[in-house]
Amino acid sequence: MKCLVAGGNVKVLGKAVHSLSRIGDELYLEPLDDGLTLRTVNSSRSAYACFLLAPLFFHQYQAAAPGQDPLRCKILMKSFLSVFRSPAMLEKTVEKCCISLSASSCRLVVQLHCKYGVKKTHNLAFQDCESLQAIFDPAACPYVLRAPARVLAEAVLPFPPTLAEVTLGIGRGRRVILRSYQEEEADNPAKAMVTEMSVGEEDFQQLQAQEGTAITFCLKEFRGLLNFAEPANLSLSIHFDAPGRPAIFAITDSLLDGHFVLATLSEMDPHGQDPGCPELQRPVPQLQAHSTPLLDDFAGDDMDSYMIAMETTTLGSSREGPRVLPSRSPSPRAPSEDDEAESTVPGTPPPKKFRSLFFGSVLDPAHSPQGPSPVLAEDSEGEG
Repeated sequence: MKCLVAGGNVKVLGKAVHSLSRIGDELYLEPLDDGLTLRTVNSSRSAYACFLLAPLFFHQYQAAAPGQDPLRCKILMKSFLSVFRSPAMLEKTVEKCCISLSASSCRLVVQLHCKYGVKKTHNLAFQDCESLQAIFDPAACPYVLRAPARVLAEAVLPFPPTLAEVTLGIGRGRRVILRSYQEEEADNPAKAMVTEMSVGEEDFQQLQAQEGTAITFCLKEFRGLLNFAEPANLSLSIHFDAPGRPAIFAITDSLLDGHFVLATLSEMDPHGQDPGCPELQRPVPQLQAHSTPLLDDFAGDDMDSYMIAMETTTLGSSREGPRVLPSRSPSPRAPSEDDEAESTVPGTPPPKKFRSLFFGSVLDPAHSPQGPSPVLAEDSEGEG
């Protein structure tokens, strides 16, 4: 693989890497005919992010040498991030960036061509890997919000940097409400600071959701995508379903596509609210009674719509079929906590758990989708 990034796109590439660094510790690079993909996933499998940089994004782009198959690799996020440490300095000093990947050298070479003829060469060790691919379908989500990233960035600006989760919902008058999420079991909830922002429907380019819908997701990853989309004046689409189902955050441009898929907290127990503290009630009512109830074991989920999985392709041999790893799916008769595969997200209080998007669901053979079945990939080295 060889590609050359020139001009202001070097800064765009750097900001994309910064956004991905908010999620995972490893960066997966895969050159395709459609462009270069940068992907990552967090250790708990509750957040996934991908940027697809189209060939037009580059001044020169070659996915693979003639007669050779494209290489896939993963590198430490910190290593790649160190090359693009300061996006502002990249814009001022770097004129072009050349990225090459060669199996013979076993190095990912990133060379920055700076002003006054200065060249900075970074040789990064990489590891051959299987293809990391998320399975999700934004069109399958019944609710969609679309607005300029600037509007959403201003809406989350008042929230403190230490806030872990935020609740997004539709309130009265079809106003979009963003409210800091408070753990119900927290000590002295009356003393907790609650921040709430309300945005009118007129500020959204598309608002397809009924009053009373609400989801809670991690704010850190959401801010990472906003920091990328706002300077580029891009619009951000949020596709979501009932609480507990993954939410898809998407940006689209002629030169790139970006998708962040984040787990959401399961619907809270309405009886767990403290009636003595009405100011801490959720900003929007619970889902209507006619809504589809959530199943704790995800047994009825549509895998193609809501479950993230890893599609694996054996390197160097296309004849071998996919390796099916031991299933961690719940038992249909007696689901347990381990079977549900819930994973505590680092940085959040211990009682809060996001369901892993990679594990915890299985389809009966009769309901399995047609075509090659996605299989689960082994955890990367260093993960338990």
